[in-house]
Amino acid sequence: MKAIVTGTTGQDGYYLSKQLLQNGYEVHGLVRRSSNINTFRIDPLISEYGPEGKFKLYYSDLIDSSSITNLINNIQPDEIYNLAAQSHVAVSFKNPIYSTHTSTTGTVTILESIRNGNKDIKFYQASSSEMFGGEKEEKLNEKSKLNPKSPYAAAKVFCHDMTKIYREAYGIFAVNGILFNHESPVRGETFVTRKITQAVGRIHLGLQSKLTLGNLDASRDWGFAGDYTKGMYLMMQHSEPDDWVLATGETHTVKEFASKAFESVGLNWEEFVETSDKYKRPNEVNHLLGDPEKAKNELGWVAETSFDDLVKMMVESDIESAEREKVLLENKLIKPTWEYHT
Repeated sequence: MKAIVTGTTGQDGYYLSKQLLQNGYEVHGLVRRSSNINTFRIDPLISEYGPEGKFKLYYSDLIDSSSITNLINNIQPDEIYNLAAQSHVAVSFKNPIYSTHTSTTGTVTILESIRNGNKDIKFYQASSSEMFGGEKEEKLNEKSKLNPKSPYAAAKVFCHDMTKIYREAYGIFAVNGILFNHESPVRGETFVTRKITQAVGRIHLGLQSKLTLGNLDASRDWGFAGDYTKGMYLMMQHSEPDDWVLATGETHTVKEFASKAFESVGLNWEEFVETSDKYKRPNEVNHLLGDPEKAKNELGWVAETSFDDLVKMMVESDIESAEREKVLLENKLIKPTWEYHT
């Protein structure tokens, strides 16, 4: 089996690629060409499975339609997992044109390549809980109303709908995975959960003194990314293509996450956390809670990692990172960073 994974250097790209390789797949990962190419997440996979083995990387960009089409035609994969996007909501407000263009163009390009080429290729689209808007405190499922509150979410709605259109109009095996927030030790440092756990590690070791956050009352359904990429795979193995919500079915606030993270190292979060309007969204999404019942019944999928275990996993990883940083500083192998608030 051969699979193309776009966004392979990201959090989900790493976990999914690892799982596919362990399942015997030949994985073809797409890496966006830029001036700062960072493969740190997938370096272990490159060492074990590539570059001449079952893990192959290609420089491409979702807005380069001809490059994407040529790769699909040359590789002839069995499955394509479209995970690539400018996925930070706050950044999508600052750069809406690039954020929306990347997501929408890439999705349609892949779907068109399948339609005009090999219709037996299965397609996975990474949809997002951000599409729901989160105005009410309710459990959200596959039939809930979509009400995007950011350029990122609006682009995801477009891709979600286009995937359904191509499935219904052309008989393509195209699925939407509507994933609620999922985190891990390799989550990007600009996302709030990782900002918190990284700060906890650095504060615990005296490398940082304060953490600045935005809306502490924002409530999210947080799970472990490694569980969710297993769900992606299960969707692609289902007998019929459809849309599925992946979530834990429980919600926690940013304040709860911070409290739990600081508590794990014996600290009181209130002594270290400050808030600033700078980190609040122009259009806030207050509450996101998913209903994973359909995925449980049809795919046999459940979130295996608890909220407490997720926080513990991330804090422990970031303490290890802070310990390495401290050793480098003490040996003057790196220069001290400025005092920063994340």
